[in-house]
Amino acid sequence: MINIFRTKKSVQKEWKVKTLDFAKKVNLYVDKGLKDGWEEAGAVPEDNGREKLVSHLLKEIRKANEKGDVTKLREDWPLAHSPMIPELESNGQSIPVVAILDDGRVVARVGAFHEEGYVAEIDDLSVKLIEGISYFGSSPNKKFFAYCKDNGVSVTEGWLGREVSSFSYPTGLESVPDKFDVKAFDAPPRPSQLIPFPDGKKVLFVSSQGIFVLSNNESVRLLPTKEDLVRQFEWMQTELPDRELTVDLSMAHGAISPDGRFIAIGEQNSTHRILDANYNLIGDIGNLSEYAHYAIFSKHSDMIALNSCHFYNGVTIGLSTSHLPDFKTEPYEDNEYTPILEDGARVYAGVHRDNEFIIGDANGHLRAFGENGERHWQHYIGANIGDIDLSSDESKLVCSTCAGYISIIELDTGKRKEYEIGTGGHTECRRWLFWKNEDKPLAW
Repeated sequence: MINIFRTKKSVQKEWKVKTLDFAKKVNLYVDKGLKDGWEEAGAVPEDNGREKLVSHLLKEIRKANEKGDVTKLREDWPLAHSPMIPELESNGQSIPVVAILDDGRVVARVGAFHEEGYVAEIDDLSVKLIEGISYFGSSPNKKFFAYCKDNGVSVTEGWLGREVSSFSYPTGLESVPDKFDVKAFDAPPRPSQLIPFPDGKKVLFVSSQGIFVLSNNESVRLLPTKEDLVRQFEWMQTELPDRELTVDLSMAHGAISPDGRFIAIGEQNSTHRILDANYNLIGDIGNLSEYAHYAIFSKHSDMIALNSCHFYNGVTIGLSTSHLPDFKTEPYEDNEYTPILEDGARVYAGVHRDNEFIIGDANGHLRAFGENGERHWQHYIGANIGDIDLSSDESKLVCSTCAGYISIIELDTGKRKEYEIGTGGHTECRRWLFWKNEDKPLAW
């Protein structure tokens, strides 16, 4: 227990000294492990007792935010994640979507997709709630945004700009054969991803109740396919005759290429599936780990990275889109056209810049690697990464986590700060705490 007579200065000094010391030890450990192998790296450094200082840290963060000046806060109380872990059980929350706008503002969906949640807009040190929108997503070319509203999905040119299209929610009856007694959705499904197509005329709607494309004329179900539905419903009628016929996907995910030619979809029980613009299956790629989990296209649409996972680990493979259509591999099959790009991460988010994928994993790391699988750098945030976005000039990256963090990172600065854990020349210039039990979001 901290002596009540200790000064604020001594507590602050202890936090800073211990944080810099811990980061140094972890960085040395990681450097040794990457160079010589993890068996040679020795024991993983243990935290050095900073948890007892967190209450003092939070008081100082609150004070700085009340004053509206956090300039000196980071210098005195440098960033750390591990001592914050005890606070996360009551305070942490998922932030599944984040985007950085051309003017530097950051927008985020706070609260897991299956919760009520809200949408927030960050402008420097101010945060405001966006009324009437429960969820959002952006197109791969960043020209359009889609929003979940009470009466359907709306698409605008730019953030909250001119509306260019609007669609009804899926009904739940899409692709269901007439012989099955399936009820329409009682309420609109809650998406985990909402991705406008690059022309703003359609939206990829990814949810646990199905993956759909919404357009002016119709709602098309991409997963489960009609054949999948027949197999599932026939099995349920035999094995679970008293159960209502419904769809419940795990790990449903999707991506659209920036040029709009390709759609990648998958879920726990599927392979990695790639469709053309008319929803025809043109690629069926077997997963190298247990479950298909994530997909991302390169910014030039010439490559796709596909992640499959098992527990907190995973494997990411790459495929040049020049091999489409008519490309197929089996699960766990090695293929010269689907090389392993990253072996280890369960991927939850990703972006691409010139010859580099940057992914966020289940263990709180950002990991960057080349299109040839060469390891570039890694940077530790802490807690399961929720989403990642790049600024248009690719100089800033914003990422969110399930700990209620939103981190704004300046890329390619040449050097990380002493307290940062990573191998690249990037630095986190701002971390927001969107914590449940705080009166307002806090900038750190």
